[in-house]
Amino acid sequence: MEKVINTGKLPIKLWLNDIEEEAMQQARNLANLPFAFRQICLMPDAHSGYGMPIGGVMATQNAIVPNAVGVDIGCGMGAIRTNLRTEEMTPEILKNIMTDIRGVIPFGFNHHKQAQDESLMPPGFKLHEIPVVKREYEAALKQIGTLGGGNHFLEIQQDNDDFVWIMVHSGSRNIGKQVADFYNKKAKKLNAMFHSTVDPKADLAFLPFDSEEAHHYYKEMRYCVAFAYANRHLMLDRIKEIFESQFSGIIFDPIINIAHNYAAWETHFGEKVLVHRKGATSARAGETGIIPGSQGTKSYIVEGLGNEESFQSCSHGAGRTMSRSKAIKTLDLQEEIRKLDEQGIIHAIRHKNDLEEAASAYKDISTVMNNQRDLVRIKVELSPMAVLKG
Repeated sequence: MEKVINTGKLPIKLWLNDIEEEAMQQARNLANLPFAFRQICLMPDAHSGYGMPIGGVMATQNAIVPNAVGVDIGCGMGAIRTNLRTEEMTPEILKNIMTDIRGVIPFGFNHHKQAQDESLMPPGFKLHEIPVVKREYEAALKQIGTLGGGNHFLEIQQDNDDFVWIMVHSGSRNIGKQVADFYNKKAKKLNAMFHSTVDPKADLAFLPFDSEEAHHYYKEMRYCVAFAYANRHLMLDRIKEIFESQFSGIIFDPIINIAHNYAAWETHFGEKVLVHRKGATSARAGETGIIPGSQGTKSYIVEGLGNEESFQSCSHGAGRTMSRSKAIKTLDLQEEIRKLDEQGIIHAIRHKNDLEEAASAYKDISTVMNNQRDLVRIKVELSPMAVLKG
């Protein structure tokens, strides 16, 4: 449930009990932006990011902030419920499926060796209007249908009714980063040229919406969101084919496909504003969303409650409690392996570096969910059976 911190400028509303000072300072920087609207919101998974906290939501009037969207534009979740029962998924079949997935979906920095069919790319865009995308388009043809690294993952899960689910977490790959970096540099240059009052040290350079640069960034950002959707859709389609090769008569529900790094024009408190969600998910009344846990913990299919105080948003996951480097240095490899093995989860934690994505590096997902009972309602609780990390 929300708490309010007054800053002398806009209030900061938090859906968590404790937050690191760096993330809090970043929220104060957002509250001081002259174009920020009404309040700054921090979701229960919030932690420090680059410029804006991950798990932050900000609405603006007539301005867009590339760093308030982030470098993995359109990153999000995809999930599919099957009619397959968990008892049909023997450990041997599950291992075979995970092996086959690795054969068709490149992980980490790997891409497809051959360009994928152009029909898989987002339709309805004119490449001459989105120059960074146009520059990266050929490379993106080899990146669509690939997972990426870091906290991106593929999981096979079971719900409370013992049905099998497929879940994927991935984004716009390198094309999103290229767009983000290009327009953040543009914004820095423009802000310096026109002597912006926004402190450059805050890493919150902005583009006013009466500039061509803002409109160009918005178009390119929308392409990256669409590319990330298409990327997840293609991976899920190829995983479905693997399942179909193992189980005859399998049926798949429609894909749930949502983003958590983007900006969009919306109406809140009677004003048309640009809502930036960086590591946060839309939670309009009745809207279906996905909130994943960390490796080896539960994930949730949720329904938004449309709470205006969060700009109709909720968390995008569990949220980190420590950096990747700290996790590698401080967590016990054998203990993290034991936790997953005891649950019977097929996983890929083998080496010290794998600890950067261990469950102990993240917040307790049950606490995160409890802190946002006024933002979402849990529809389905999912437990992992097997996980592949980027």
